[in-house]
Amino acid sequence: MQQQREPSASESYFWPSVWAIALHVLVFGMLFVSFAMTPDLPPAKPIVQATLYQLKSKSQATTQTNQKIAGEAQKSAARQTEVEQMEQKKVEQEAVKAAAEQKKEEAAQKAEESKKADEAKKADEAKKADEAKKAEKAAEAKKAEEKQLADIAKKKSEEEAKKAAEEEAKKKAAEEAKKKIVEDAKKKAAEDAKKKAEADEAKKKVADDAKKKAAADATKKKAQEAARKSAEEKKAQALADLLSDTPQRQQALADERGDEVAGSFDDLIRARAAEGWTRPPSARKGMTVVLQIGMLPDGTVTSVSVAKSSGDGSFDSSAVAAVKNIGRLTEMQGMKPSDFAPYRSFKMTFTPEDLAL
Repeated sequence: MQQQREPSASESYFWPSVWAIALHVLVFGMLFVSFAMTPDLPPAKPIVQATLYQLKSKSQATTQTNQKIAGEAQKSAARQTEVEQMEQKKVEQEAVKAAAEQKKEEAAQKAEESKKADEAKKADEAKKADEAKKAEKAAEAKKAEEKQLADIAKKKSEEEAKKAAEEEAKKKAAEEAKKKIVEDAKKKAAEDAKKKAEADEAKKKVADDAKKKAAADATKKKAQEAARKSAEEKKAQALADLLSDTPQRQQALADERGDEVAGSFDDLIRARAAEGWTRPPSARKGMTVVLQIGMLPDGTVTSVSVAKSSGDGSFDSSAVAAVKNIGRLTEMQGMKPSDFAPYRSFKMTFTPEDLAL
């Protein structure tokens, strides 16, 4: 938008001055025309002031004629004076009117000039405000642009830092993964070596256990056979004693033989349980489990439960399974009801040493 040039003070008063001069010329021209067009009045007759003296020689008619002429002269002079006064008053009124018109025009001109000045001032103020607003908008735009550039730079810096951190993390992760692979390989090798050693040890232990079990089985069979023979001999001897002695002696011998037979059957039950026992890895010396055992008169094991735990569930379970595996003790057949009564439901204590005969 092209800026309009503000007129100077001399330019602002040029045309009003021209109009004022033209108006004065017009007023004087009208006055001149008014005087030129005024009708010619009869020439003024000189006022004759005369003192009439009554002459005895003049007649009354002459006196009256002179008085009449004097009165008309006075009237004519008075009319001329009145016309002149009226013309003068008219000129003055027109001059006053012209002056009022000029003053009015000058006031209107001044008002117009003031209005234009106010409009120019308002326009200038509006222009300055607009320029200030534009400058403010430009400053805000510049500030926003600077902020945007700063945000872009900050975002770029953060992205670069994030990228560098990610690369560093990837590098570190790769190093950790490589290190872990090496450690896992070492660990696996150590575990493989340990497993191999354990397997070798287990094989050796199995072989040793087999040898021990074979030796124990042989010893156990010998002990069982010896116990069986001893029991049979004791039974035969007890029977002979019962048949050959007095009733009192027979009862005492029966009680004594019953205790011996009971002790023999306890050993037999432990020996048979040891035959079917599988030693758990957690079994240790000093463990003790008390089992509640139920049997039938024919020697069949009907129930086995833990009455008092050793504190190790695996050992307790292995002892229960070992007693259940006995199945049936044929050696108990033929016992008297009084001798079998304690074995209908009884408790027995087992230790790893008892089961590893």
